Amino acid sequence: MTEGTTSAAAEGADTLTRLEQEGEIAADYLEGLLDIADLDGDIDMDVEADRASVSIISDSGGRDLQKLVGRDGEVLEALQELTRLAVHRETGDRSRLMLDIAGYRAKKRAELSELGAKAAAEVRSTGEPVKLKPMTPFERKVVHDAVKTAGLRSESEGEEPQRFVVVLPA
Repeated sequence: MTEGTTSAAAEGADTLTRLEQEGEIAADYLEGLLDIADLDGDIDMDVEADRASVSIISDSGGRDLQKLVGRDGEVLEALQELTRLAVHRETGDRSRLMLDIAGYRAKKRAELSELGAKAAAEVRSTGEPVKLKPMTPFERKVVHDAVKTAGLRSESEGEEPQRFVVVLPA
């Protein structure tokens, strides 16, 4: 191994350790919230795409956990921000942690990937740009990734909360 390779491997291990620590801090914080709210849920931690990922899942179908998702994921977004703040308070570093509750984000990611692929197909067949409805940053990221996978490009336009994706011809 060369010195550069050793350094890169050590940096990768340090990043993984840091992300696992973020997941542990987030899990502790979320367990406390579940106890306060008297909700049952299991915490699952992972590292995906260079960010900590924490999921709250339930054996009972997640009916109670839907309260933590809220309408259109609004409560989930707020809990994610609170969890990121809890991680920041402990580590001093900004967190990009992703939170999923009762599979809401996983389902939403699949729907948005399909939307991005359909928009890309429409642009490819018509040669005209397609503007999508306003979306959250998470939703836009998933659509951008799907469009890129389809071989086209996309941009975000507008101001929050009315920011939207435009899929462009090649």
